[in-house]
Amino acid sequence: MKRIIIFLTAVFLITVQLPLFSRSRDERPVIQLALLLDTSNSMDGLINQAKSQLWKIVSETGRAKRDGLKPVLQVALYEYGNDSLSMLSGYIRKVVPFTTDLDYLSHNLFQLTTNGGSEYCGQVIMNANRKLDWDRNPETLKLVFIAGNEPFDQGPHSYVKSCKTAFNKEITINTIFCGDYQEGISTNWFHGAQLGGGRYMNINIDYEEQYYEAPQDLMIEDLNRKLNKTYLGYGKMGMVKKEMQEAQDSNASSLSMGSFLERAKVKSSSSYSNSAWDIVDAYTEGKIKLEEMQAAELPPEMAGLDDDEKKEYVENIRSERKQIQEEISKLSLERDEYIKDLNIKTDKETTLDSAVIDAVRDAVKGKGFILE
Repeated sequence: MKRIIIFLTAVFLITVQLPLFSRSRDERPVIQLALLLDTSNSMDGLINQAKSQLWKIVSETGRAKRDGLKPVLQVALYEYGNDSLSMLSGYIRKVVPFTTDLDYLSHNLFQLTTNGGSEYCGQVIMNANRKLDWDRNPETLKLVFIAGNEPFDQGPHSYVKSCKTAFNKEITINTIFCGDYQEGISTNWFHGAQLGGGRYMNINIDYEEQYYEAPQDLMIEDLNRKLNKTYLGYGKMGMVKKEMQEAQDSNASSLSMGSFLERAKVKSSSSYSNSAWDIVDAYTEGKIKLEEMQAAELPPEMAGLDDDEKKEYVENIRSERKQIQEEISKLSLERDEYIKDLNIKTDKETTLDSAVIDAVRDAVKGKGFILE
């Protein structure tokens, strides 16, 4: 009798677990990036690089593929070391939890200001370990990037324990020291990366990358305006999010044309999805059923349409968007080749984007990804 009970229990467990495993295999691979940025005094250069280089980081990460599938990129943002934050929190704030809403992430990046402070690396890593919704799938790539310029061992929480704990949860800790390479080693940034299984890097936060004009730039800018017109906000947040999309175009442009063009490139890729507020993405991803939507939830452009007309309208917009995105992607590739052919020789400085991208390129290979 005991053997029968054990056998039936085993069968039950396998039956319960198999569908879960099967579903996870059908999903796109996931890459989670947590950015932990020092927002104390003197870190304005770091924050400006994060604002201007976000889109390049996303674009390069989106080049990874596993089993022919592009990844779902989730990004979280912390700030630490800012005296404007609560002392009880350790001068730490989770600004954005893991999200695929890149406009929302950009919006919050542009809200950051510097002040203070007291930079507790061990504590912010511990907080990110505990408070972020890390994916439990062992195939998910989970990366932390912590950037700052003060000794790594400050604060009441041991960086040694925080980094080891993260590593044991298959979360890789990459450290980015904003200053001299040897100083980062002597102040334990290198040791933190060693313990966390990641890379230690140093960057020049005062370096501003040069923009080089290309024949494709104005065409991409025009196509981006046309692309925005294909986004139709629905529900309570539709109008707000639509305005945020356009605001982040303006934010990118205010920094440099290069940042804007990288953003346009991302908007032409699968990394840019707005199914939470755009009716076309929501319909494409199966998040909504047009026939079940109330009139008040629909975009103004679709007011008064019957069910068949709604579907035809959305399908037409989706087709138009796809064509525009393909044109932007094509022009972006041509632009990259044009800049490459200029054979510009400069003393390239390591900045936030190159540090993150280099570490991601190494890490994705260990999880079975290939880079296009």
